[in-house]
Amino acid sequence: MIRLVLVVMAVLAGQAAVADLRYDADPDVLKTPADVYIGEVGGVGTNSKGQIFVYTRTGHPYATLGDNRTFAHGGSRLFEFDRTGKFVRELGQDVYGFNAAIGLRVDPSDNVWTIDAAANQVVKFDPAGRVALVLGRKPEAINVRPAQPAANAAGAEGGRGAEGGRGAGGGGEGGGGGRGRGTPGAGTPGSAFSRPTDVAWDRDGNVYVADGIGTNNRIAKFDKDGRFLAHWGSTGSGPGQFSGVKALVIDAGGNIYAADAGNKRIQVFGPDGTFKSEFGNVGRPLAMCITRSTPQYLFVSHAGDEDGMDDAAIYKVALDGKVVGRLGSAGKRPGEFGLANSLDCRSENELLVGEITNWRVQRITIKR
Repeated sequence: MIRLVLVVMAVLAGQAAVADLRYDADPDVLKTPADVYIGEVGGVGTNSKGQIFVYTRTGHPYATLGDNRTFAHGGSRLFEFDRTGKFVRELGQDVYGFNAAIGLRVDPSDNVWTIDAAANQVVKFDPAGRVALVLGRKPEAINVRPAQPAANAAGAEGGRGAEGGRGAGGGGEGGGGGRGRGTPGAGTPGSAFSRPTDVAWDRDGNVYVADGIGTNNRIAKFDKDGRFLAHWGSTGSGPGQFSGVKALVIDAGGNIYAADAGNKRIQVFGPDGTFKSEFGNVGRPLAMCITRSTPQYLFVSHAGDEDGMDDAAIYKVALDGKVVGRLGSAGKRPGEFGLANSLDCRSENELLVGEITNWRVQRITIKR
């Protein structure tokens, strides 16, 4: 009992030492036309010109019946705004893979990537707004090909880049980690995703997908053309295991940071998936972004504990895991957050925060 009390006191002391960051908040950064609405913000990001992209759960979802299956789409929309927040255009109207937005990232070449949890797809749009790559396959009511032994799946998935137009081949109805084949939560090699949540890239253009919050608990790696290279992870709490891998970022040295939401930690891996370290003290991490400054910092949103959202916050974290500051709390007023599901931070003094329950994007400016 004495030891437990001492541990609790030490944790509380560590929490008390975290500095509260001073900041200004603009909850009205986006100016939409009268007939365009922002719903639950799945993802927000900016490109090199400062243009803002928002992938949001809004629109007119509907389903059409084909010969032997139902096609559902239209549940999410992708909007572009200029750097001042003025509406520019909508991209990807009626795209087959837009169902339930859960993430958005903009890569160093200004391509926009959407992550959709219901469609089990990651879609790359080039700077002109054209679909350039599709990873994953939408769930279907029928199997599209016979199941393959796990030993042969990697080669088969790697050779299907042309299927469906431009993406790496899918694998039926999402991931296979929960179906009794192999390690639980490890999924099947390739782009058979089960509710993917995020995407990141290394300096060679390789693509890493967090997969995710469904039956899989893994990170999948593809080359720049969408060919499957490797994957790692499974369900659990040990090193390299996950309980909901929710977000990914990669630092200048190629290290991969994965938000392991259910285990309340960030895990760090090398480019080949080798486990390097882990750290906590950031609550239940829901979203992450990494600055381009030197030194680099992580910003991590804490969704709130199981008994409520009262302790929700965004943490500023050094790459060694040391928490150097925090900001915000749960709520609906400017500077408060309602499930901060997406973060974008090209500098350490300005953030864009996409919120699920408050249906908005806030611009946060941290004061020095």
